[in-house]
Amino acid sequence: MAPEPHRVWGMSACLGYLCAAVAALSSRPRGRAISVCLALGGAVVVPFVLLVLTGTAQSEVGVVERSGLLTLRQTTPYLPDPHTVGEVTPYLPGMAVFGLPRAVLGESGPLPGVLGDARLWCAVAFLGCLWAARRPAGGRSAVGGGASRGDAVGAFVASPAVALPLCVSGVDLPLTGLLFLTLVFAARRRPVAAGLALAAACSLKWTAWPAVAVAVTLLAHRGGTRAAVRAAVVAVGGTVLLVLPSALLSPGPLVQQVFAFPTGRGPFETPAASPLPGRLLADLGPVGWYAAVALLLAGGLAVFVSLLVRPPHDLVSAADRLAVGLCVAFLLAPAGRFGYLALPVTLAVLARLAGGAHRKEPAHDLVVRISRPARPAPVPASRGAR
Repeated sequence: MAPEPHRVWGMSACLGYLCAAVAALSSRPRGRAISVCLALGGAVVVPFVLLVLTGTAQSEVGVVERSGLLTLRQTTPYLPDPHTVGEVTPYLPGMAVFGLPRAVLGESGPLPGVLGDARLWCAVAFLGCLWAARRPAGGRSAVGGGASRGDAVGAFVASPAVALPLCVSGVDLPLTGLLFLTLVFAARRRPVAAGLALAAACSLKWTAWPAVAVAVTLLAHRGGTRAAVRAAVVAVGGTVLLVLPSALLSPGPLVQQVFAFPTGRGPFETPAASPLPGRLLADLGPVGWYAAVALLLAGGLAVFVSLLVRPPHDLVSAADRLAVGLCVAFLLAPAGRFGYLALPVTLAVLARLAGGAHRKEPAHDLVVRISRPARPAPVPASRGAR
């Protein structure tokens, strides 16, 4: 049986999608816009408000809110000796930012209860990244540049890939938005902005770390080596500054809860147990676990080599390469969920909505040969012209 938050979302979303389908069949000029609004209302607005007001959410929301409270009390979001799986914080310290409103406002009263919900601020962060990606270089809009593209973005936000996690959990949406914003800034040759967005993403979850290689190679291709190095320095330095305090204060709990627990090597069994290839291998015992890790490392190495052999040249190709790397990681990891695959899907779709159609090869790599026109043979002068 599906969890309660998922059932509430499913009933509301089905009604919204049905109304949106009826509106899409209408011959009115604004039928498409009305359809998108109905889908957003049924799949996002109504279930989100209902779940937040009733306090119904997945367990990750409580984990994030507790990490914010622990950060205020002890400067680190990790309990030194967790006794249950619910006391484990499998996120890097940056995720605690979304739990700070609950820690500051408390739960005394309906308004603090709503404003303190971590899902609200996760959604604000995700939508804020989409808004920031509109004009990253002061030029043509990247997202929502026209009415049709705005409708497309709205329809995708109303799709289950975004609407379901936004309403029931939301913890992966800030990571997705920051990774997308990183690639947008890299494609627009803004190394410092790309590095800052990447540092923020890498301080939330270590699954964002592969994006460093993708963003750096994209910047190297479009902006040169100096821009790539600048972005890498900002990203790595920013991540270290955000993670180092907790790493120094509680190194053991950080390693056990952030790295060992999600890979199935912690003291508690991770609830991320979807029957993906890596998980099935890990269930065979220690040999299977090491085989899954070996395949995971081999897949990561293959993606890294592809970045060197054929570096991404625009937003869409970079998002596709990062999406492939994340899919390999999620499929071959010793523990994982089907829901994790929504992240690479969202990146690939948003990149296409932002970048539109793209060439198979970058324009400056295409060699255009122009043959010189043959000189006409000289016409011999007639003897009578002397």
